[in-house]
Amino acid sequence: MRTVSLASGSGGNAYAVESHGELLLIDCGICHRELKKRMDAVGLGLDDACGVLVTHEHYDHVKGLGVLHKHLPDLPLYANLMTAEAVEAVCPSLAGAFSVFENGMEFRAGPFAVAAFSIPHDVCDPVGYVVKADGATYFHATDVGAPLDSVGVKLALADCATLESNHDVPLLNASGRPEALKARIRGPRGHLCNEDAAALVRRFASPRLRHLALAHLSAECNEPALAARTMRETLDAMGMSDVALEVLSQDEPGEIWEA
Repeated sequence: MRTVSLASGSGGNAYAVESHGELLLIDCGICHRELKKRMDAVGLGLDDACGVLVTHEHYDHVKGLGVLHKHLPDLPLYANLMTAEAVEAVCPSLAGAFSVFENGMEFRAGPFAVAAFSIPHDVCDPVGYVVKADGATYFHATDVGAPLDSVGVKLALADCATLESNHDVPLLNASGRPEALKARIRGPRGHLCNEDAAALVRRFASPRLRHLALAHLSAECNEPALAARTMRETLDAMGMSDVALEVLSQDEPGEIWEA
């Protein structure tokens, strides 16, 4: 199983997991042209897609979904019921297009075994995903408001993980953003700061973890080097210096990693 980020950040999110020539997308928050361009850049093709997993209905995670469905109407779109209904409300062309699952119940998408788990965020019913194939497990959780144990126990299963590390608290506090927005981001249904992401890894990451990608960094309230240093110091202190660490970009695809 291979994983790659195509875009990560508040401007749009899209990720891919590949196994035996089949491709599973997680979110589609960039335009169709840019999605194809970035997939081409890493040697992936939409013709190989076997489904799209949707985490939640925020625009930066679904804005390309309607056009993708228009181009590939038979491509399965997976979401829980409340997320499907929320996306359909803002994109009526997707009405009836979703294959609906229940959180916690494993289902198949091509060669992948998939299970969604609840995460805290300020939308209807947001989820992260555990994806299994080829004897490996991939953990995916962005837009996570708090480092809950229920999220950590899923991280403990991972050989490869994508985890939000959205902001640095001092940079957020010093930003010119409205106080209400700062409070939302810091709140229990907002976004993980660097320290909380590191705390989750410190408490739950297992020795099987080989690759960790830091996702959804704020362009204004974080710095890639700061996020990486916070997490690297944690991994080193855990005796896990051999874990490959990547900070994902909004503007270009990441590295392809074997899970």
